[in-house]
Amino acid sequence: MLMVASGGAWLAFGQGKVSEVAKIDIADGRMLYSENCAACHGADLSGQPDWRTPGADGRLPAPPHDDSGHTWHHGDGILFSYTKLGGKALMAEKGVDFDSGMPGFGDRLSDQQIRNILAYIRSTWPERIRQVQAGRSKSEMENGEY
Repeated sequence: MLMVASGGAWLAFGQGKVSEVAKIDIADGRMLYSENCAACHGADLSGQPDWRTPGADGRLPAPPHDDSGHTWHHGDGILFSYTKLGGKALMAEKGVDFDSGMPGFGDRLSDQQIRNILAYIRSTWPERIRQVQAGRSKSEMENGEY
């Protein structure tokens, strides 16, 4: 199932059906981001220094979620799964042995809370970037990737 933001609500795509899941809450997403994400990704979404250079453990530092990072290069499906499952679990699901260091939040946050966080992050991007990212989400859905 793929979730895509549309007109302030999330739409669920699965088995040929589209249904509205719930209204997104950007204020809730901002609060949840502050509580769960900011310690690594920065209160201002700026990420950790040298985020493109792996550390001694082979893991990349937390990337920025603002428009200078690469978060917007991914569609909603992968962002949701990455946040819910964590990097290692999602990569294992794809047959890749890689631990990004990103923990899964599925045991701490509801699906709706994850959607709210992602909506908050997207709300900080310029319109052009939001449009590019929305196109990637649409492409994921059309290609059955998520």
